[in-house]
Amino acid sequence: MNTRQCEIRSTKLARRIIAMLVLAATLGVVPSAIADGGGRQPPPTRYIDECASCHAPFPAGMLPATSWKALMSSLNKHFGTDASVDAPTVQALSAWLTDNASRRTTTRPPEDRLTLGGDFLRKHREVSAAVWLRPSIRKASNCAACHTNSAQGRFSDNDVRIPK
Repeated sequence: MNTRQCEIRSTKLARRIIAMLVLAATLGVVPSAIADGGGRQPPPTRYIDECASCHAPFPAGMLPATSWKALMSSLNKHFGTDASVDAPTVQALSAWLTDNASRRTTTRPPEDRLTLGGDFLRKHREVSAAVWLRPSIRKASNCAACHTNSAQGRFSDNDVRIPK
């Protein structure tokens, strides 16, 4: 490829990037959200305080709104545990979760398990079965094993460190 062809390709690429950024801005996606794995906004403190006290504060965008509605309406039997919170907290968290839910699908995964959902499977498709079985990981829901900032609700691909 000659220099002129390289310049033309670079110009076309630059135009595509600008078009994507304009589209992202039009849709209300801010650069920090793009850098953080496409999440719409960081999780509210209440979400970290309530949900992350038992498990990783899973990204809202990994489940469809219908799953979040079902999960938030049955906190008294949340995967075998009573995770009930007061009504204002349920309302605030439900609003944030559904506002930031997956827009790729409306299909609820089996038992509303995030690790069985299409978005999770798509994001983790390159992870082999052997990796999930490592003693340092043990299960797909152990986000903290690989996502170094998961406790803060940040799941950027830049922060992934897959343990041996």
